[in-house]
Formats: sequence, C-alpha cells, structure tokens
Amino acid sequence: MDEQARVAAFLDDEDLRAPPANRVLDLASEVGELAKNVNETSDYGASDGADVDRDELGDALFCLLALADELDYDAGAALDEALAKYEARIDDSGTAGSGE
Repeated sequence: MDEQARVAAFLDDEDLRAPPANRVLDLASEVGELAKNVNETSDYGASDGADVDRDELGDALFCLLALADELDYDAGAALDEALAKYEARIDDSGTAGSGE
C-alpha cells in the first residue's frame, strides 16, 4: 500500500518512530476526535446531519498506517483479509457483522 510506505518514510525522516502501544493510544485519540465531530454536528445523535472533518479523518488514517508499520503488518494485506472475512459472512448469514 503506497500510503503505508509514505507514512513509514515520514516516520523515518522525522524520527517519529514509537512503540505499537503508543500508536494504539494515538489512534484511539484520533478516533475520539472523529466521534466528537459526529456528536457536535448531529446534536449528539438527534439528527442525521453528522459531519467529519477531513483533516481528522486523515489524522486517524495516519495513526492506523503508522500502527501497521510499527507492527510490520502490510495494511493492504490486512484490508484484503478483512474484506474476504466480510464477504464470507455475507455469504453465510446475509450480513457483514460478526453477530457478537
């Protein structure tokens, strides 16, 4: 995945390597910012007008790709596995959800 390689190069160039646990915390924080956007723009779920700031989405994506890189996982391969899992669930049960 080219995006993961771009993030990895940025981490190396800027000396921003961090342990995976720190990356997970960064990711959780950025996803929290997305949730804040949705809460504020949908009147805390009272309306359908939810909005997400593109830069916040980019921050979350950066954190996820940085986590994948720190774990030495190929994000594209992980995505392929997830899509195959969801397709199998849809074939089996008619829904992509795990049912848990």
